[in-house]
Amino acid sequence: MALTLKELSKKEELFVSGHRLCAGCGAATTFRQIMLGIEDPVVMSVATGCLYVATATYPYTAWKCNWIHSAFENSAATICGVEAAYQSLKRQGKVNKTIKFIAVGGDGGTYDIGLQALSGALERRHRFLYICYNNEAYMNTGIQRSGATPLGASTTTSPAGAASFGKNVFRKDLTAIVAAHNIPYVAQTTPAHWRDLITKIQKALAIDGPSFINILSPCHRGWRSEMKDSMKLARLALDTCYWPLYEIEDGRYHLNYTPKEKKPLTEWLKPQGRFKHLFSKPEYQTIIDKLQSEVDNEWYSLLKKCSKTDVSQ
Repeated sequence: MALTLKELSKKEELFVSGHRLCAGCGAATTFRQIMLGIEDPVVMSVATGCLYVATATYPYTAWKCNWIHSAFENSAATICGVEAAYQSLKRQGKVNKTIKFIAVGGDGGTYDIGLQALSGALERRHRFLYICYNNEAYMNTGIQRSGATPLGASTTTSPAGAASFGKNVFRKDLTAIVAAHNIPYVAQTTPAHWRDLITKIQKALAIDGPSFINILSPCHRGWRSEMKDSMKLARLALDTCYWPLYEIEDGRYHLNYTPKEKKPLTEWLKPQGRFKHLFSKPEYQTIIDKLQSEVDNEWYSLLKKCSKTDVSQ
């Protein structure tokens, strides 16, 4: 695995400059790293969303690979058809080279309207990697709340105001939902941890079956944060245990990062304008407390799972 910066700097870039993603966009950093981790020829299916609109609007593209634009809800179904055709051609002796298959969707197209296609693809055991670049809302269409949006976040469809404190329910745990399909490989990561991200991409692509990686991808437009703070927020997501780095290999949980000192969630919330209202009224302290409690419960639950199944312990 080419995991040193020196080795990576010598690889051909498959996701190139000139695209229209925002400065400071987490997805841009994420997919540059992802494409550096790919060794074999690859076919990608990318759902409608920020990544498609800003990188592959005809006749321009930032991708140097086989690439398909899918509808918002069916990226997984699209890649399954391509992978099934490839397997058929291999059986017929018409193709003999190794090709990898990747489906991509944002959190809206994965947590919500693409969940049925994803679940079906996993259940049928197609050999492909699904990547969710999770910026926690429907950013491309106007920053509407999604199933990945945290409790209390203000969006255009869950606005904070006199009658509301923002989204009134907790986010969905999609990584756990995918893990319940009992597929060989499931993981979480962030673009602020390039070695972890690229290692997991390479692991996932080596799997003989379906794999899934959920990548927290900061969006300064939707998070109402500074452009320069995207990677800082990704790191804070780990240090507050809001977004743990872990993987599940054949049902075994492995924790990839433990903060030296677990920071309070408020350090991750305060730099984001979508949460600023929670700090403007004393009565909203209960929402912050609920968020902290949920993060703590999920973190300690994960620690228990890892201690029971991590063979290194």
